[in-house]
Amino acid sequence: MAEDELEIAAWRSLLLAQNAALRAIEARLAAAGQVPLTWYDVLLELDAAPGRRLRMQELAARVVLSRTRVSRLVDELVRAGLVCRAPDPDDGRAAFAVLTDAGRDRLRAAAPAYLEGIREHFARHLDPGELRTVRDALDKVTAAHRPLARIQASPAVRPGRGPGG
Repeated sequence: MAEDELEIAAWRSLLLAQNAALRAIEARLAAAGQVPLTWYDVLLELDAAPGRRLRMQELAARVVLSRTRVSRLVDELVRAGLVCRAPDPDDGRAAFAVLTDAGRDRLRAAAPAYLEGIREHFARHLDPGELRTVRDALDKVTAAHRPLARIQASPAVRPGRGPGG
């Protein structure tokens, strides 16, 4: 296989695997009566952030959504009482998205279904060495696109600590 064919095949495999796993995890969350995966993604990032708050632009850089979609999604989360907006005292043009106690409770309630979904639809298909290889390889790609290393990637579950814990 030529190098460009291999690059395209790897890219295609990544997209297909991501799509299949995300759809299955979304379905698991819905079946469990939990928040949608897009909401979970935002709540997880806010929970991992210092003070459980992020500037909107930082949040947009951390989640897998467009910037305009993040703003609309935060509006939905605000209406649901899971997030609130707070002005940035250092920059009157910026605002923080802040995780509320209710948001943290919903994140914790959804965590078991989310983690089961990851195990069932992703991790069980790979051995530990393959999981480390995938993590390391994709971390390289992420790091290459991280602006000035300002935005730290926050893993979904940090070792020794469950989501929201």
